[in-house]
Amino acid sequence: MAVTIRVEDPRSDDATALIAALDDELSGLYEPQFNHFVSGEGLAKEGIKFFVARDDDGKALGCAALRPYDGFREIKRMFVVPQARGRGVAKRLLDAIHEAARADGHGFVKLETGDRQKAAIQLYETAGYKRCAAFGDYPDDSPHNFCYEIRLAPVKAMA
Repeated sequence: MAVTIRVEDPRSDDATALIAALDDELSGLYEPQFNHFVSGEGLAKEGIKFFVARDDDGKALGCAALRPYDGFREIKRMFVVPQARGRGVAKRLLDAIHEAARADGHGFVKLETGDRQKAAIQLYETAGYKRCAAFGDYPDDSPHNFCYEIRLAPVKAMA
């Protein structure tokens, strides 16, 4: 399956549907105080990049956002529709995010995920992410919210 990933408007119909599906899934896994949702409108702020993965027919398969912080970038709203899971879509989204972070001059990326999201944890740890202290508004004493970080290797200049 060919997958195309582009930066898109997080308020589009497809983005809204992906974000709603993610919210539904997370609401079924965690109590409200452990969810840290950001709406499409919230993701439309300056500096945030919202990525959408699509198949050959243009169907939206997944999404992820890259939000700027002072000194690092944060991954938000990473999601792949259930019928596209296990096909490398999440890895492709993560690669696109890493490339965008490097292009912005930021090789330090953080994220928060939940302890019940085993596939996400495996994806991040396989990519080199390590557990870290809570950051931003994430609680440092949560039994469910896990924070991760990675320092990306710089892109090597062509000789």
